[in-house]
Amino acid sequence: MALHAARSYDVRVLGITLSTEQADYARKQIAEAGLADQVEIRLQDYRDLEDGPFDAIASVGMAEHVGTGPYGRYARILYEQLKPGGRLLNHQIAAIHPVPNTSGRSFIDAYVFPDGEMAPIGTTVSLLEEAGFEVRDVQAMREHYPRTLREWVSNLESEWSRAVRLTSAGRARVWRLYMAASALAFEHGRIGVNQVLAVRTHRDGRSDMPATRDGWLA
Repeated sequence: MALHAARSYDVRVLGITLSTEQADYARKQIAEAGLADQVEIRLQDYRDLEDGPFDAIASVGMAEHVGTGPYGRYARILYEQLKPGGRLLNHQIAAIHPVPNTSGRSFIDAYVFPDGEMAPIGTTVSLLEEAGFEVRDVQAMREHYPRTLREWVSNLESEWSRAVRLTSAGRARVWRLYMAASALAFEHGRIGVNQVLAVRTHRDGRSDMPATRDGWLA
């Protein structure tokens, strides 16, 4: 995504992650693309970021790990890191008609994403608004994810020996099961994924946003 932004829109990009492996992989791609002067990848907690204000922030697949309790702080930090008129794209998996878990830790919580929490999209929108954002658009992308997950499973199986060598047979089986089960959960409407576009408006209410979706894509 950082490479796409730099290539397509000629912008300067800062990406932050807590994963050393992810940072190393991204930096290698950036160097190979000759975009090291435009894109920086940094090992840093979002709560320690002091580089703003930014024109735009994209948070992709990260907010599920914040949890509903700390989500207000997460949203306020993003709001404060944007300049007036700045935009937030929040890409987040959501629970659909959530049912309280009364059976203890789930498989995903125990083996894949400890302490992750999926909130309904309404909760996410409300918390972003409470932080000061104006939510401009919500796009549901649930039907895309089963196809994506099955491609990931296929890639894992085609590189099974390498995956086992890099991790372990147990870890590879956990991720195959997790991704296959998730594909079914998306298909059956138990979980979804949404992109929420929000803006930090100016004091006088201006959003600096086009009035329609067609204008956003122009």
